[in-house]
Amino acid sequence: MRPKKRKKKKSSKRTSAASGKKGKISKAERLRLQKEEEDRRHQEEEEARLLAEQEEAEQRERERAAKEERERLEAKLLERRDEELEEYRTLLEEKIEEAGRWKRHLRIQAKWDRYLRCDGTPDPSIPQEINTFISLWTEEQNEDLQSVLSKSSLVLKLIEELEFLLDETPADELPEAEAARYLQTVLELQELLQQKFNDATQHLLKDAAALADVDSGNMQKVIGNEDVSVCVWANLNKNPRFRGYEFTEAAVGFELPKPLAACGVAVRVLRTAYDHLSCQSRTFFPRVTEADGEKEAGAGRVPEERIPGERSAAAEEELTVQDRKSVLSALSTREETKSATEAPETNPSESENAGAGRPGDASQAGPSPSPLLNEDQADDALEDDVVDLRQYTTLGGIYFFDVITLPPQRKQVKSWTMVQLLEGGIEFFSYPNGTSLTSLSSYLGTSLQEKDMETLSAPPVGVSFRVPKNVIFFEEPQVARWDPESKNWKTDAVTQKTYNPELRELSFKMDAFHTFTLIQDSHLNMPYESWELRPRGRNRLTLTIASAFTDIQIDVEEDRCRLAAVSNTESDLSHLVGKWMTLFHLKSAMRRVGLNVFPAADSARYVIVNKKDEEAENMAYKEMALLSASFAFGWSKWNHSCGSEQIVIKVKEHAEADAPGEDVRSLYLLSPRRTQRLKICEDSELFSEELHAGSEFHSTLHHAIREHAGAGAMEALKLSQPLFADAVYQLLNATRVLSYS
Repeated sequence: MRPKKRKKKKSSKRTSAASGKKGKISKAERLRLQKEEEDRRHQEEEEARLLAEQEEAEQRERERAAKEERERLEAKLLERRDEELEEYRTLLEEKIEEAGRWKRHLRIQAKWDRYLRCDGTPDPSIPQEINTFISLWTEEQNEDLQSVLSKSSLVLKLIEELEFLLDETPADELPEAEAARYLQTVLELQELLQQKFNDATQHLLKDAAALADVDSGNMQKVIGNEDVSVCVWANLNKNPRFRGYEFTEAAVGFELPKPLAACGVAVRVLRTAYDHLSCQSRTFFPRVTEADGEKEAGAGRVPEERIPGERSAAAEEELTVQDRKSVLSALSTREETKSATEAPETNPSESENAGAGRPGDASQAGPSPSPLLNEDQADDALEDDVVDLRQYTTLGGIYFFDVITLPPQRKQVKSWTMVQLLEGGIEFFSYPNGTSLTSLSSYLGTSLQEKDMETLSAPPVGVSFRVPKNVIFFEEPQVARWDPESKNWKTDAVTQKTYNPELRELSFKMDAFHTFTLIQDSHLNMPYESWELRPRGRNRLTLTIASAFTDIQIDVEEDRCRLAAVSNTESDLSHLVGKWMTLFHLKSAMRRVGLNVFPAADSARYVIVNKKDEEAENMAYKEMALLSASFAFGWSKWNHSCGSEQIVIKVKEHAEADAPGEDVRSLYLLSPRRTQRLKICEDSELFSEELHAGSEFHSTLHHAIREHAGAGAMEALKLSQPLFADAVYQLLNATRVLSYS
């Protein structure tokens, strides 16, 4: 059955049409509504205009009031500027300058105490004593290694004493002629020490047969102290199948090339904790270009309103050493020229076999290159895998890896002991070259034809050793070998290097017997991530420097420093951590173990730094040092946003520094014209120089801090010792925390 169709409802359409006609707006009504809308818009615009004018007037009033207030504060600053500067000069003289007088007195007293010591050791600063010591030791013959090792400790102390005098004595107290004499003495002692080790090695090898091991038939000897270790192996058995030997006591071994297995040779590994080679390299010295010279010439220009100050200690030290090294270069060149003109003519092949240019050989010592290089010379010096010693540091000591011609052995004939005496000293065996192949044929007792020489291979020399635990390598160690001809460290000739970081074992091969060392980037810990200077009591504080690899804490007490703690390291630094010493010795010791947080004058070439005006930075360190007994200082991110002539630091009174709760510190802006407390905090979004409410402008940080400091904190400043303030100042200048963080 079909469904019924629904009928359409027409009534609904009629209702909709009726309602549409009813809702239609007339033209008059529409015009009225438009007029009302325009009137309302005009009224809102007028109200907005009046409000803007009111706000603009209020803003002008605020700006006028702020300007008047700023002008009032600047006028007040100008009125009391002379008084504040005079007070600051007095305080500076009482602390820093008085410390300088104390140090001069201590140097005089130390010199007098050295004179009265009378312990049999020569005074290296007195020509008669040190020349007598050098002459007498030079004349001694047939010394054994134990005797040379005993005297080496004394010689190293004499060298360190002279270097301390050169670096710590102001230029006005140390005449140029006397400084040149000190440097010449250092050079002579270094050369004599190496020559004595060579002579003692030769003396030992003369008795190699008597000291031979029963099992192997060869001689092996290890002797040393904390500064030097000597490992000697003599090939007496001449077994063609011999491959190598490991000196277990010294944790070093070698692989002997097959052509040398049947030769009468000896292998010596002389490891020295000191480095007397790098100073011979041209890259050891700062490379000064014309731009640097102009920049240095303008470093003394300071704003007239700023207190005249000294050049930064780091730059002053670097320039002083640089100038004195120039004198050493001239002296070395003169000595080489003199020895060259007086030396008798020799056969070229004999000179080559005699180990010409061996490092440390007194007769072959070359000149130290001039430290002042132009840009072309600087570029040439870095070619062919040359290690830039301004960028890299030798770590873990120097390994003199030599193959030596075995001298004739003693023979017992009835009741007579006979030995063939040869002129000259130790003879280094050249491997590999044409000369060594000729020598090889004589040792083998066969005649090598030219075709045999062409097919005879020269396998590389293998070396393996354990990296010393008393140095820190933040990255895998790199190997560099010494080139005696160019007098540079080079990274060529080293292949098949493998390193086990857990066991600290390193092995590699070289194309010949080379003196080698390990190198690491000197600026791995720069720039610093942050720093903090925190008081720890009367005349005591701690400087904490955080870098990408480690955190370092350096304590200062009175006028001494110590490395308090190092994070993220498995190295054994017990010989250094916690030991009080002068800043000079601390810097040297930390650099020797791979903890370099002391930028050189040209470190900005290798590190992205937050460059600050040298004079402003130097004055900031002085002011922080004067206030460090009562106030904690720290790194601020806004120090990167304030320009090169301005410095921003965080400051907190020591009485509150260790208090529990939120560590809120004030920000202070130091500029050549004035010092002020800032309104912004470390968490602000934008940098602003707006003055903190209730603060005023001052000429120095001392007066700006005093405005808000407690009476106890300011009283504690008067009780701090001058030598303590000077030690803090020298440490800040050495680390350059304001530019290198």
